[in-house]
Amino acid sequence: MTSTLSPLFRPLAVRSLELPNRIVMSPMTRSHSPGGVPGRDVAEYYRRRAGGGTGLIVTEGVAIDHPTAVDNPRVPRMHGDDALDGWRRVVDAVHAEGGRIIPQLWHVGPLWGAMTRTVDPDLTPMRPSGLWGEPGVTTYPDEYVTQASRPCRPMTADDIADVISAYTRAARAALDVGFDGIALHGGHGYLLDAFLWASTNRRDDDWGGDLGRRTRFPAAVVAAIRAEIGEDTPVFFRFSQHKQQDYTARIAETPEELGTILGALAAAGVDVFDASIRRFDDPAFEGSDLSLAGWAKKLTGAMSMAVGSVGIATTLRETRLGAAAPSRDNIPELERRLAAGEFDLAAIGRLHLADPHLAATLRAGGPLPEFDQGVHARTLT
Repeated sequence: MTSTLSPLFRPLAVRSLELPNRIVMSPMTRSHSPGGVPGRDVAEYYRRRAGGGTGLIVTEGVAIDHPTAVDNPRVPRMHGDDALDGWRRVVDAVHAEGGRIIPQLWHVGPLWGAMTRTVDPDLTPMRPSGLWGEPGVTTYPDEYVTQASRPCRPMTADDIADVISAYTRAARAALDVGFDGIALHGGHGYLLDAFLWASTNRRDDDWGGDLGRRTRFPAAVVAAIRAEIGEDTPVFFRFSQHKQQDYTARIAETPEELGTILGALAAAGVDVFDASIRRFDDPAFEGSDLSLAGWAKKLTGAMSMAVGSVGIATTLRETRLGAAAPSRDNIPELERRLAAGEFDLAAIGRLHLADPHLAATLRAGGPLPEFDQGVHARTLT
């Protein structure tokens, strides 16, 4: 196990954000904000993790101000006075413990309807080409996949402009309530990722075509946010190869293709790439043991963050399918790669649910907590 000499406990600065260590609470949807308003229980939930020594908290996905951003009414939003007042309580509680916190701004895009399955039929999901994506290996039931696979109208130029504006407003609102930076969910088949994925983006205008053109929309969102928030505030961007529509899907078959995507995003203003993968140490491409986070840093020179089954033997998908989630002491491998400079931050999800004081536990060299899907994934503790 680790100790205070571990690279996990080295400080790090990302623009104006000063972090005391490299341990990050990964974003995890909790659905405990009725009407989209985070309550005092949500504030206490995040406060406990800050009090436990976690260097940075990235919140669960937060809906931007767009009609089809998120379909679950218990997912928090970053608009409306009631929700923003709730987020002020969250931020103040985290800051009172000396913690740092950034929100993950979210538009689910093609996956609108996946969380509740009952949505307003008069609203159109935001899909670059009207497509849900080619179904593959997924945890979604067949009934939903069949329904969701029916095409809808593609996004219009007005849709694209409206969504960019909604992201920008959400970023401004987040800073106004005191958040320490901005994170964007650009993976897993959601809207930003849907423009990158050839299966969902078959446009023949400026927003589609080759890989460079498919990157223009997420880069435009990043650039608009950077122009709004200025140069001092950090921007994190989650990306992935896999999609919830198909866990075997890829946006880049080679490092060169990944460099095309991430290079454009870095140029637009991304500071940290959050490389979402099922196991953080899996090789991203054949011929190298470099992880996805490692490639992100190597290709762009930007900072990167590793995530995926830290301290747990099963992936999140396997857990959702009913597999047990025993501990796996892969912390030494995480530390080895962090010390070698392969990536800069380590995002940990499920263990933060099992142990609010996870960072303190790791610092003390204590045993890894046991994650129980039936208990920790359903309750806000």
